[in-house]
Amino acid sequence: MIKSILAVALSAAVLAGCSEKGKESQADAIEAAVYSNGGPTRLTLLTMINNRTGAGAHSSLLVESTQSVLFDPAGSFLHEDVPERGDVLYGMSPEWVRWYKSAHARTTFHVVSQEIEVTPAQAARALQLVQSNGPVPSALCASATSSLIRQVPGFQSIRTGFSPVKLMEQMAEIEGVVTTRLYEDDEGNVLDGVRALPK
Repeated sequence: MIKSILAVALSAAVLAGCSEKGKESQADAIEAAVYSNGGPTRLTLLTMINNRTGAGAHSSLLVESTQSVLFDPAGSFLHEDVPERGDVLYGMSPEWVRWYKSAHARTTFHVVSQEIEVTPAQAARALQLVQSNGPVPSALCASATSSLIRQVPGFQSIRTGFSPVKLMEQMAEIEGVVTTRLYEDDEGNVLDGVRALPK
């Protein structure tokens, strides 16, 4: 029974974007892709929610510091123009963030974005944490993301756990968080969404 439940959970996670991929880009590709928004420093928790059951299927964290990166633990988002190392996607401009969300938003899943402005010191700490974490095994996206967030000063109230929804609910309790949701009606999965992006 437990194995069946885990198999269903893992299957849903793979469809939404929580599966190992192991891409490790070269340093020069990462350096060439570095993007900074030149504006406020922010953290944005992204949660993929099953439209039918309300269950969470994936968690990731956008960090806007001296550069903008997206910690996509065990994520399925792969694009030739987005360098990646240790489950961190580099060069995450607003356009790439929009495409990342669009690739995950399907008829079966929507994307919840919880954005909060933080101090440069908080953002720098988050950037350091995601860059030093390394690859995350399949289905441990919420565990890895919550473990990192709670190490950022001001976010110690976040409890670690395996549920993307529970992490999302904790983030909603933090003062200053702005929440938006993206719904789309594409069929398929994340990989289909990525294939539809510009080359």
